[in-house]
Amino acid sequence: MDQLSIILQRFSMNTEVFFTGNLCGISNFNKEPNQGHLHLLRSGELTIVDEKGRSQLFNEPTVLFFPRPYAHRIIGNEENPPELVCANIIYNESTSNPIANALPSILCFKLSDCQKLKQTALCLFEEAFQDRCGRIPMINLLTNMFLIHVLRHVLNNNIMQYGLLAGLAHPQISKVLLAIHDTPERQWGLETMAELALMSRSKFAALFKRIVGQSPGDYVIDWRIAVAKGLLQKNKPVALVANAVGYENGSALARVFRKKLGVSPKQWIEQTR
Repeated sequence: MDQLSIILQRFSMNTEVFFTGNLCGISNFNKEPNQGHLHLLRSGELTIVDEKGRSQLFNEPTVLFFPRPYAHRIIGNEENPPELVCANIIYNESTSNPIANALPSILCFKLSDCQKLKQTALCLFEEAFQDRCGRIPMINLLTNMFLIHVLRHVLNNNIMQYGLLAGLAHPQISKVLLAIHDTPERQWGLETMAELALMSRSKFAALFKRIVGQSPGDYVIDWRIAVAKGLLQKNKPVALVANAVGYENGSALARVFRKKLGVSPKQWIEQTR
């Protein structure tokens, strides 16, 4: 399994296009729980104003990616109105998404930066601005594909220097992260992880913390909790969930939940409903 597939299978990132066309005037985008935004500028000129009041001008084909809830405004140039495709990014879980959390508040790329981004964007623009049968499901599918190309671009170009995506881009750390993501139920001791990375324990632990931002042991616990939350939301029994993420029984999982979240698994489920 590759760097992205395991995470995307466990934690959904789906797009829903809500606007295609020329944008006139000002459009405001508020923070919505478990939702980001993706704006693709085909032509024209716009200014993005973020929630801190900072502005940035764009006047060539560009990807504007807000992976997490983030208030912003788009101001279209009246003389050269921007032609856009805008989509919501929907995270179906009520828990946070690991990939979204590993990205900055906004990422901006010129479509010319990546041939795959450009090719997929051209297909998306062709569907978005023509009235063909099946147009809406097609542009949603193409936008989902485009989002994966964006994430690949981030990994392939080592854009993130710190955090989960930086770890997934590292040749040795990524082997360990992939194994943890795929088999959280395995007993992940430091020695086992270091052997997988072909490094000494001390060197591996230091490198992992420097790149990912936390110790290997803490990362294992956080990933197990994230996976457990997803299973609990599917109404899986606590004992079964505990075994699926590497704990002997529900009591052991509850101790970890209380230590990290301050509540038991059952209390957490009640809070999310």
